[in-house]
Amino acid sequence: MTFDCYGTLLDWQTAFKRLLDPRVVEAFHEVEPEVQRELPDALYKDILLECTTRAARRAGVEADRKALVAGWHTIEAFPDTLAALEYLKQQGWKLGILTNCDDDLFAATLPALGVEPELVITAEQVGSYKPALGHFERFEAESGVERANWVHAAVSWFHDMVPAHDLGLRTVWVDREDTGHDASIVTRHVTSMAELAGISDALR
Repeated sequence: MTFDCYGTLLDWQTAFKRLLDPRVVEAFHEVEPEVQRELPDALYKDILLECTTRAARRAGVEADRKALVAGWHTIEAFPDTLAALEYLKQQGWKLGILTNCDDDLFAATLPALGVEPELVITAEQVGSYKPALGHFERFEAESGVERANWVHAAVSWFHDMVPAHDLGLRTVWVDREDTGHDASIVTRHVTSMAELAGISDALR
């Protein structure tokens, strides 16, 4: 089972609102897709710097453009993440991470997950950002997993559920943000990692 990390397992939004003015965080959501389209092979640290600059300008407030990079290691897990991942491990699932992040940024937050994934694929490694398929293709090549035996779980509809569905993977939409998208394309629709753990036997 593979996961997106930030927003699904780790609570980046709470950390962002602690590190930046909430108005900047709101604008960050708006500008990040355009920055990633313009800079598809940039390191995520550079994406963070550029997004913070543009978001602050759009919000009309001052912001420390380096705040997110400097504070990335402070992102914490959602309260239900550790128990769910431990349960999945105990039940024999192999865990992978597909993250739109740099190697060192992910490594800084790995301890918060509480478990060691078998394989981590980052944007730095593949030179692209989801929803591009680079993460999925690299994971498939390195793990040797058959798509019929692969479940992908994430919060993001745009970055994860749509491309995973297009590849024919079974999907669990961890809809923490209640975005209102049509859940008909996903295999299972849950709102927490605790719920995901509860249905994991049925996914075998």
